[in-house]
Amino acid sequence: MEAKGVHHSYGGRAVLRGVDVELPAGVLVGIVGENGAGKTKLLKILAGQMRPSRGVVRHGGRFGYCPQRVVLNDAFTVRQHLRFFAAAYGIPDLRRAEEVIKILGFAEYADERAGALSGGTRQKLNLTLAVMHDPQVLLLDEPYQGFDWETYLRFWDLAVRFRAAGRSVLVVSHLAYDTDRLDQVWRLRDGVLHGRGEGAG
Repeated sequence: MEAKGVHHSYGGRAVLRGVDVELPAGVLVGIVGENGAGKTKLLKILAGQMRPSRGVVRHGGRFGYCPQRVVLNDAFTVRQHLRFFAAAYGIPDLRRAEEVIKILGFAEYADERAGALSGGTRQKLNLTLAVMHDPQVLLLDEPYQGFDWETYLRFWDLAVRFRAAGRSVLVVSHLAYDTDRLDQVWRLRDGVLHGRGEGAG
């Protein structure tokens, strides 16, 4: 995935001022910044949910997007969500989804309605729906909010598996304490990405 010269204004205020992003295969990258810095706006533009004021975004393959705000149908069970998204993605079975559910540790909730799930389990489902079609580029907005420590570690295990499979993973967060898990860390400040550097790798 590549983005060049992305600008975006909101309410007359310039939020993004010429952002460039390039995600080669097999990298785990983070964008950190304060609340209101424009991280979610940038991710929505990269995912195609919003159009930039200026600039271009190019995708070279399948991509998955996990928004910060969980959007589920409270009347559907976990399994019904999986079947619905499998049909939408055009994938023949739920093997990939079931593998992710096992990694994240919520298989016992497969027949529970989304409305009865805790916030953390809803977020697990949100993440599963974003990755069940094995995307080549994965865009994650605050993906581990509501997770307990064990699930947080399981999330990073999943992210590392994606990287090892040659996928590109972009994690957006307002917290910087997990940047040592990333190959590169970019900071969004004043509408521009700063300090592109290497993490732990």
